[in-house]
Amino acid sequence: MGTEHSKNEGQSSMFFLRKGPKLPAWEDALLSGKEPKSLLKRGLRYVSLSLIMKGMTSAPDFLWGLPEVQKLNLSCNQLVVIPPSLGKLDRLVVLNLGGNCLKCLPKEIGLLRNLKVLFVNMNCLTEVPAELSLCRKLEVLSLSHNCLSQLPLSFTDLTSLRKLNLSNNRFVQIPLCIFALRSLDFLHLGSNRLENIAESVQYLVNLQIFIVENNNIRTLPRSLCFITALELLNVDYNAIQTLPDDLYLLRRLPRIAWNPMDKGLHIAHNPLSRPLPEVVEGGLDVLFNYLREKKEHN
Repeated sequence: MGTEHSKNEGQSSMFFLRKGPKLPAWEDALLSGKEPKSLLKRGLRYVSLSLIMKGMTSAPDFLWGLPEVQKLNLSCNQLVVIPPSLGKLDRLVVLNLGGNCLKCLPKEIGLLRNLKVLFVNMNCLTEVPAELSLCRKLEVLSLSHNCLSQLPLSFTDLTSLRKLNLSNNRFVQIPLCIFALRSLDFLHLGSNRLENIAESVQYLVNLQIFIVENNNIRTLPRSLCFITALELLNVDYNAIQTLPDDLYLLRRLPRIAWNPMDKGLHIAHNPLSRPLPEVVEGGLDVLFNYLREKKEHN
């Protein structure tokens, strides 16, 4: 009778397991008797681990026991929080947390002293920890599509940062700390609530791509004209009526650009005062000649 009871119980358990939800791939791999390290991919440059689109609401605990991982992709899940244990992965060079539900980052992220690339785009961040500025090797940072309105002043320490994406946030002005990032060659602040560009923008002497489309900017500062490395300046969809006379100094802008991916001056969908709309239609050379002659006559 005991045997029959055990048999029925076993059948009941098997039925329950069959009816349960399918396990995510990473959890299934563990339950199949595999070691967590078997999930690591050893490439020519990095030891990487990818857990994209696994439906995870929390990071698996086994992660924090893999200190050798250098490239970690946790994007496109449903992560609500990243625990302080993240600081144990101090060999990380690339970390992708994009497309989750994070409202904050742990201060222990500052322990990732080898980090060069960080994506936290498409989350729910309202602030960024000051400790991130301890990642002095950081070169690429994307915080786009969040709820940010300010950055820590300590960001001035990110002197290696070359590419910064802050688009689709809630910035009313460009954070002052950004003007200290002299290595920046790419800065995206599109789709915010900017009303002006501070004269201090001139300190970003290595800036090649500057995007501030879809804001509330009314004028461009004269100092912007001294960033002669600019190859793409996108001010589409703003409230700009006039252009600075010295704009012709931006000789690396190749054309009036209409395609978002093209280098050049993007100036469409602004209430430019006449005769600027007609001049712009003639092309960049015509515009620059007009501005140069206007300056000479003033």
